[in-house]
Amino acid sequence: MPHIPNHPSAIKRHRQNLKRHERNRLVKSRVRTVVKKALDAIAGGDQSVAEASLRAAVSALTKASSKGTLHRNTVSRKISRLSARLHRTYAAKPAEQAGA
Repeated sequence: MPHIPNHPSAIKRHRQNLKRHERNRLVKSRVRTVVKKALDAIAGGDQSVAEASLRAAVSALTKASSKGTLHRNTVSRKISRLSARLHRTYAAKPAEQAGA
């Protein structure tokens, strides 16, 4: 049986928790979608599209952190790993072409 608050302050706290839960769920869903699109773009092969999608992912992650949905260290880690993957994918290719 779900918790049913009796005290007025507990009723209000329950309402607030429901609103926050829904908002956090939407923010996390958006972040997951944008990060997945960024990973697909990085793997796709077009550097300009990959950089644009990385910027969108960084923006969504930072916004989630500022709203308190995701912890700032988690966001920093995810941004770092996305950036590293982008740089690993596209930094090696110009060096190979310059040497050839």
